[in-house]
Amino acid sequence: MVQVGVVYHSISGSCKALAEAVAEGVNNEPGCKGITLVIEGKDIHQGRFDNPALMTHLDQCEAVVLGSPTFMGAVSAQFKAFMDAASERYSNRSWLDKLAAGFTVGGNSSGDQLGTIRTLQIFAAQMGMLWVPIDILPSQDPKGRNRSGCQSGLVTVAESAGGIHELDRLTASHLGNRVAHLASRISRL
Repeated sequence: MVQVGVVYHSISGSCKALAEAVAEGVNNEPGCKGITLVIEGKDIHQGRFDNPALMTHLDQCEAVVLGSPTFMGAVSAQFKAFMDAASERYSNRSWLDKLAAGFTVGGNSSGDQLGTIRTLQIFAAQMGMLWVPIDILPSQDPKGRNRSGCQSGLVTVAESAGGIHELDRLTASHLGNRVAHLASRISRL
């Protein structure tokens, strides 16, 4: 069974909804299992993320999808604490050659969400991971997915009360399925 970890931080529920949609897409790929892993404030002590069980789950995954809300043009402080805690895996190259992808949600359509995606990409590169972009061309999908037009990762805008737009949910599911499909192909090599 190919496992894909979807690790995320959510404040209003929008990132949680995207993470669940990504995991749904993973689970639609035969032989693959999506696992959502939430970064919570209770796991941060004196600014340092500490959740060994979550990290062990990610160690066992063939791919990791990273999700954070965009705060001030970058990942949330809670997500950054998780990234910093992964430094042991960086030194040991524990996540080398795992697939990675990312998603974010911002408060408006020009909320500098690409800064968050770039932060996630750089983190993945430092970890030696292989980044999976969105393969849906903007404005050319008959279903209307990837409505933000970002190829690097899923960029969305929060709807009221922590919701997400249905097309963003469909794009998140597609991204999860794409990562799972590629991880499955690689595992058969």
